[in-house]
Amino acid sequence: MTPFKKIALEWAQILCGLAVFALGVHFTIHADIGVAPWDCLGFGIAAHTPLGYGLAMTAIAVTCLVIDLIMGERIGFGTVIDACVTGNLVDLFNRIDPLPKNNSVPLGIAFILVGLTLMALGQRIYMGSAQCCGPRDSLLVGLGKRLRFLPIGVVEILLWGVVLLAGWLLGGPVGIGTVVTTFGGGLMMQLVYKLIRFEPRSVRHRGVVEVVREMKGK
Repeated sequence: MTPFKKIALEWAQILCGLAVFALGVHFTIHADIGVAPWDCLGFGIAAHTPLGYGLAMTAIAVTCLVIDLIMGERIGFGTVIDACVTGNLVDLFNRIDPLPKNNSVPLGIAFILVGLTLMALGQRIYMGSAQCCGPRDSLLVGLGKRLRFLPIGVVEILLWGVVLLAGWLLGGPVGIGTVVTTFGGGLMMQLVYKLIRFEPRSVRHRGVVEVVREMKGK
């Protein structure tokens, strides 16, 4: 297998993983019982600045990216593909909307738990390419490396808890689904990763320059 073909297959793996992740996000949105912590923060920032929700989320992603660089996390093709593709895939699933309409809190919680499981699996698939993570996933991994005495799922609960608190203090919307997502996300991630024996902190990611060199056979 040529170096270019190997890299191209890894890009396909990234796209597949992000598609699974985006489907999981769609499940959590379709639950319709409360926004996720990052969205709560985005709405909160939008309420106190000239930024709309979309630009607020972009500002959050850029801020996470700066923190990632400060922590020494690499920026790779996976980061770029995540930034360009994931939101569009979520929009696509939202337009297709293959799920039945939710009219109950228990069904909404079930949707969220299924969505969180898909999100964890999607992260596993695309991180397996070792071509770096999206800004928020890189933040999770970077913090996880500094808190190795904690399971990665617990690190995510702490991170999402801080994000939720900031969003709530800024007036972002909070519902039962927000709470379920904050605590359930880390728990489902820990369960899924334990079952499939995956530790995201152990992946050695390659940055853009390193991958380009591989493609050139250097």
